[in-house]
Amino acid sequence: MASAVPTAMERPHFVGIGGAGMSGIAKILTQRGARVSGSDFRESTTVTALRALGATVHVGHDAAHLDEDASCVVVSSAIRDSNPELAAARTRGLPILHRSDALAALLAGRRTIAVAGTHGKTTTTSMLAVALRTLDLSPSYAIGGDLDVPISNAEHGEGELFVAEADESDRSFHRYAPEVAIILNVELDHHANYASIDEIHESFEAFVDRVQPGGTLVINADHEGARKLTARLHDREDLRIVTYGEAADADVRVLSVTPTGLSSEVVVELDGRRLIIPVSVPGRHYAHNAVAALAAGTAAGVPSADLARALGRYTGAQRRLQLRGEADGVRVIDTYAHHPTEMTADVQAVRDAVRGGAEDPDGRRILVLFQPHLFSRTRELGTEMGEALALADASVVLAIYPAREDPIPGVTSELVTAGARAAGAETHPEPDREAAVERVVGMAKPGDLVLTMGAGDVTELGPRILARLAERA
Repeated sequence: MASAVPTAMERPHFVGIGGAGMSGIAKILTQRGARVSGSDFRESTTVTALRALGATVHVGHDAAHLDEDASCVVVSSAIRDSNPELAAARTRGLPILHRSDALAALLAGRRTIAVAGTHGKTTTTSMLAVALRTLDLSPSYAIGGDLDVPISNAEHGEGELFVAEADESDRSFHRYAPEVAIILNVELDHHANYASIDEIHESFEAFVDRVQPGGTLVINADHEGARKLTARLHDREDLRIVTYGEAADADVRVLSVTPTGLSSEVVVELDGRRLIIPVSVPGRHYAHNAVAALAAGTAAGVPSADLARALGRYTGAQRRLQLRGEADGVRVIDTYAHHPTEMTADVQAVRDAVRGGAEDPDGRRILVLFQPHLFSRTRELGTEMGEALALADASVVLAIYPAREDPIPGVTSELVTAGARAAGAETHPEPDREAAVERVVGMAKPGDLVLTMGAGDVTELGPRILARLAERA
């Protein structure tokens, strides 16, 4: 299925092109024949990969980077109004598209499966994209993270299906009109944009209202927030609702999840038939993500038995309990978890994988190097983050990664360490990154497992920890 480039995006310029969502859209446009340019604040493997595809990418932000023949400028919510390229575009009267508007334009003419939820979007989108690709359906997809190599987060396929991660953080998922929607869970997050759980529910309800008439909503039957949302959807007679989970009333029933080291096996019942899905990452929550992908793909017409087998080909996404390596008997795993629910699930998953969730008689420990993400989130959930860290044997906590936010007076990572100490945990505040690496290396013993955790640049410290461990071996 050929797809033309929308006229306004024949010569797009991306401000912040190296971002997870932005780079994927830029890649698809390049593959469709658009002449893409952009800028990012630093060099990266993503920038290098985009250049190899033919995109022109500048490092740093400067009005001079915006070429005279640019047809539009694409931005994300992270780009501030003071950005010189954005200011130059406004002066010239160029169309300015939010990242989600650009993605919505790419979805036009495709049968879209949109994956939403407070947690698990990237993993579920990745699982479904890999499975559909395995079945030679040539899907297009746009994911909020890479699979195994830079800009593997997106692809222009020739098939009719397009799998897209749908972001609720800035309400941008209201711009999509999917045939099938997945809602994995519904919790209060993104406190700069949502004041209450009621606002979150209203936002997700607006997303459901965008599902095409006759379309399908796949939604979690176990999660309290998702169940409350389902109860609110009583007036959509043209919407098919398919629930999944361990609940007795789930339409797609999870019968068992069996850990097998750093992977698991899930048995489900769908339309009276038992199916087995091998899942390459540990944790009950990831097994449930695979079931959501199965339900959505089946709703889109893919044979369930074929899809269950194909889901077994998924080998993980970067930063989703990704094994970074082992040195001196210590394994290092990287995770994007930054909300207390995600943190709890990932630490528990590792405990289950390593020692069945119990205390280990051989003394193997789980150590976490955690970087809080956003001042607003830490202000609201810092105590709960600390309580999640208490599931580990010990933790080291970095300074808050600000991302797009300015500091908030009185909000520091001490809110996290105080929560961990109150829960009886061993925790060490360490704002200096190099000192944090040395502290973790000094704590780690052969047999231990180290989790680098957070949505910021803590991911860069995993390789440094491995290098220091190798030096002492």
